[in-house]
Amino acid sequence: MGTRRQFVKRGGLYVAGLGASFMFPTELLASIRKTISPNDKIQVGLIGCNGMGFTDLLSLLKNSEVEVVALCDVDENVLQKRTMDLEKGGIKKPKWYSDYRKLLEDKDVDVVVIGTPDHWHCLQLTDALDAGKDVYCEKPIANSVAESKAMLAKVNASDSMVQIGQWQRSQPHFVDAINFVHSGKLGQIRLAKAWAYQGWMQPVPVLSNSAVPEGVDYDMWLGPAKNRPFNKNRFHFSFRWFWDYAGGLMTDWGVHLIDYALYGMKASNPKSVMAMGGKFAYPDDASETPDTLQTIYDFGDFSLLWEHATGIDGGNYGRNHGIAFIGNNGTLVLDRGGWEVIPERDRPDWSQDLGPKIDPVPLQRVDANGLDLHTLNFLDAIKSRDKSILNAPIQVGYDAAMVSHLGNIAYKMGERLFWDAENEKFNHTQADTLLSTEYHNGWTFPNIG
Repeated sequence: MGTRRQFVKRGGLYVAGLGASFMFPTELLASIRKTISPNDKIQVGLIGCNGMGFTDLLSLLKNSEVEVVALCDVDENVLQKRTMDLEKGGIKKPKWYSDYRKLLEDKDVDVVVIGTPDHWHCLQLTDALDAGKDVYCEKPIANSVAESKAMLAKVNASDSMVQIGQWQRSQPHFVDAINFVHSGKLGQIRLAKAWAYQGWMQPVPVLSNSAVPEGVDYDMWLGPAKNRPFNKNRFHFSFRWFWDYAGGLMTDWGVHLIDYALYGMKASNPKSVMAMGGKFAYPDDASETPDTLQTIYDFGDFSLLWEHATGIDGGNYGRNHGIAFIGNNGTLVLDRGGWEVIPERDRPDWSQDLGPKIDPVPLQRVDANGLDLHTLNFLDAIKSRDKSILNAPIQVGYDAAMVSHLGNIAYKMGERLFWDAENEKFNHTQADTLLSTEYHNGWTFPNIG
């Protein structure tokens, strides 16, 4: 394999737009992959092949030592499509599974990529660890606080390498921005903002239940979720707008952006949280999660504000997504396109009480593919067996997921909730019931002991 500098340059060729698109032409795989000794190969199995999981796999496959040996999906149509995609890149057909437990029994699989809907992550990750696999798990790590806690405990007790798919932790310009925040130049930071305005998202049309599509193992798709009739809205991609399987934009985009707000502020547990919003844009569509939401977290010495909205792009600072650190001396604004510093304007009474004047920092643009660097970091940890070098270990995934889930619970309760970090519960008995999720269809919560 080439040097890290060569890898960064190569990865940067495939960054599109804001750096958020990682669609890699599989036809190019054959041109960049080299012949590797069988003893040096890292053999990967993918669970959940339709969306980001496959993108993660393609990123891993840019490294010649990675070999995909197994695909698992409940939809045979997806398995066929992804196999054809891989064959375009000169990669032979992997083994197929519809039950992830069979893939985990496969001794040829060293590493598992989990790209399934959120409600599956906890079981699949903990089972993968029991099978002795290293794991790359998509975000958010779980669909509840209780599941997140279980995964944190399981990973911490394991020798396996576990990287969470919060790839911005490996994106150089994100890291540079946080280094500036930590320099203290912004002065006292009073407020951190994170937001996602998603203009592309249209209403989810109301659809009648229908027969299960041919080739789909619907029982396995449901897994521990409630047993409901098949509805296309609750299946591929749009599952994220239904509470059974996910937490809407709060957990979909929130974990990425809130993660960096927490990182910049060196924070994890809020003292309280309240939220307001609803289905304001599309009140009559099929989705359950709010299309408009503002969530305010009190951390004691600063506030964190999360905002999201679908159907519009007019976000803060002219950006449809981002994080802002608002200090006495200036504001740092960060998104997937870059970061900049906007100083406070001259004031006639500027004094050291507020802090020194700072110079503006012009937009520092993205110059690398964060996902490629993230998967490379994961491979480095696998080869060195050193958890400490992981850029997004389980704690990072846990903190972001936990804060996001607390926001959704506050929205559902409609009141300010106070969080007891020591005992990991609210001051509200009813809200505490929403920290966990009930398992159905014969599936049981994983045994962590």
